Amino acid sequence: MVQTVNYSELVERDFAAVRSAIRSGLYTGHTAGLAKGHLQCNLAIVSGDLADDFHEFCRLNPKSCPLAGVSEPGKPQVERLGETVDIRTDAARYNIYRDGVLAEQVPDLIDVWQPDFVAFAIGCSFTFENALLRAGISMRHIEMDVTVPMYRSSIKTVPCGPFGGDTVVSMRPIHEDRIDEVFEICRSYPLAHGAPLHFGAPEEIGIADVGKPDWGNAVDIGEGEVPLFWACGVTPQVAIMQAKSALSITHAPGAMLIAEVSEQCAPIYPYNDNKKPTF
Repeated sequence: MVQTVNYSELVERDFAAVRSAIRSGLYTGHTAGLAKGHLQCNLAIVSGDLADDFHEFCRLNPKSCPLAGVSEPGKPQVERLGETVDIRTDAARYNIYRDGVLAEQVPDLIDVWQPDFVAFAIGCSFTFENALLRAGISMRHIEMDVTVPMYRSSIKTVPCGPFGGDTVVSMRPIHEDRIDEVFEICRSYPLAHGAPLHFGAPEEIGIADVGKPDWGNAVDIGEGEVPLFWACGVTPQVAIMQAKSALSITHAPGAMLIAEVSEQCAPIYPYNDNKKPTF
């Protein structure tokens, strides 16, 4: 029987060790806090006939889908992520959608890769979490060793072709005294969705109960803490479900691809992230 690796064994290991564990299938869990300093990416993989529409969808929704790089058709590499990254093996888990429905979850794409696939690497909020941790701002889901909670919001994306639907948001509880600081830190990471979209009053963005996330796990919200909501790279999965294409693939929520390159990379399509919070 293959010996798996758990999160506690990897959290202080270097990038090479983390990638080896993921690439070999020994680790398939969430990647928050792993390989600190390296860019983490969401993935969306579509057939060639849909690639232009999906690319434009990302351009139109740069905060939810901050584009880190795009592959050539059929090639399992994205040059902007580093020379040795393999899209087929280097995410911790993958979701396979058939006709817009989640059909299965797999540890790699070796057996399903197709010659016309185009892969889109999209920035992930796990990148800015490292900066928040360095500032002494705790991440509850990391403390609890669970996947960050994610929700369908009532905020609509800008559609393109068959792609559209609701914006997905991730949530982290932050003490009210540090909200301004969190906004300022996160603005420095536009490829990680930048500053929060919303804070407090989850019902204002269509979330009835923060204790019941649509993806990931519920986390505790302590006294004096406020839920902050960021645009999330699971948004493309909602768009893919709406498109109902014969075969599309994404990472599994929380189980990212970790790139060779630094977390300081800039998105292909910049956006204005200067909205000031009020509290």
